[in-house]
Amino acid sequence: MAAMKTVDLQPETTISYAALLEKIEILRSTLRWAQSLDRPQINKLLNQCTTLREEVLRLSHTERFVKASASTPRNLSVAQRRHALLERDFQFEGVFGDSPKLIESLEIAEKAARTDLPVLIDGESGTGKELMAKVIHANGNRAERPYITVNCGAIPENLLESELFGHKRGAFTGASADRAGKFEAANGGTIFLDEIGELPLIGQVKLLRVLQSNEIQRVGSDQVISVDARIVAATNKNLLEMCKAGAFREDLYYRLSIIHLTLPALRERRDEIALLIEYLANEAAARLQRQPVKLSRRLTSFLDAYDYPGNIRELRNIIFRISCLAADTADIEHLPENVRSRVPERAVQAEPDAAATSLLDAKRKASDEAERIYLQECLAKANFSVTNLARNIGMNRSHVQTLLKKHGLNARRTAAKAPIHGAASGASSTTAT
Repeated sequence: MAAMKTVDLQPETTISYAALLEKIEILRSTLRWAQSLDRPQINKLLNQCTTLREEVLRLSHTERFVKASASTPRNLSVAQRRHALLERDFQFEGVFGDSPKLIESLEIAEKAARTDLPVLIDGESGTGKELMAKVIHANGNRAERPYITVNCGAIPENLLESELFGHKRGAFTGASADRAGKFEAANGGTIFLDEIGELPLIGQVKLLRVLQSNEIQRVGSDQVISVDARIVAATNKNLLEMCKAGAFREDLYYRLSIIHLTLPALRERRDEIALLIEYLANEAAARLQRQPVKLSRRLTSFLDAYDYPGNIRELRNIIFRISCLAADTADIEHLPENVRSRVPERAVQAEPDAAATSLLDAKRKASDEAERIYLQECLAKANFSVTNLARNIGMNRSHVQTLLKKHGLNARRTAAKAPIHGAASGASSTTAT
């Protein structure tokens, strides 16, 4: 019998185990009755197998998410709610903290990620809106697809349509070749429209058409191109007030804000400050190729109490500045001038004497050593998996990686050096060199 023609397995919007079994049977029949297969047919079958594998993973992920969400009690503490997210393999993408408002935003993001509905993220400048957009992308069905960022406030109005939708050769002066726009680049994935409040009215009309029809036209072309891009938008402005003032289209606002997230300011998430300082100090140290800077007691007290009008972005700038300017220990004097002027006068005083400082250093070193031993023991119990470790101790995976890096611990190297019998103890654990 001649080789059978392979059957096209069109992906479905809604998948089920029954549909997957049917597709598998089609593949089995193709292979069972084919006496020979040429290379193109083999490649086609391999691609179909890959599609089936992706659909099984999607279905498994969705089932696990629904089951975990339904079984999670609603009267949990904030820490328990974060741990529940970890149990569902939620990707935090570097988001720290246990503030109730942030956890609520993450829970909404988790549910939104499983859909293709547009999401609008608002909040003060520097609160991590782009990071939240990446969280939504990473936890959805499009995680392996493109993620394209567009800064709506940085595109000149006369180039806006070309940037978003592309252009045809000769459409305008300088258009020397056909060019795809951001929406085509994001096809199948996510497009993040940052500073959406800066989009001019003509651009808002064009964007509304895309949301309504999922179609675009390149500048200078009559051809209609279908696009499938999930839209996540962000703004630090009050779009409803802009709608009332006629600066933003009300119909576009309601199209974009089907899922609406508001990120709290850093001053409302003070539990994150210490974690962020440690994380950013390590990031700055790696960038500057130096040891992480130490903070004096009065600088630590000030940073813990500071209001951060620029939010996380401002904190990052401060940590990078003091990491560059300070030798071993940073103090009030290393702060930017505009921040230093806000330091209360009572805080600008001499540091404790040498004996007191030594005692503080001794406490800090003892605390660091206890932390290192704890991480070593837990890493061994987690079978040297960072993901398992984060889940077991109820922490963000990114923060766990930062702590491991701080203590010179590497999961793979530690696993290779671990004793064969049992988990390593604090005394016998091995740090990476």
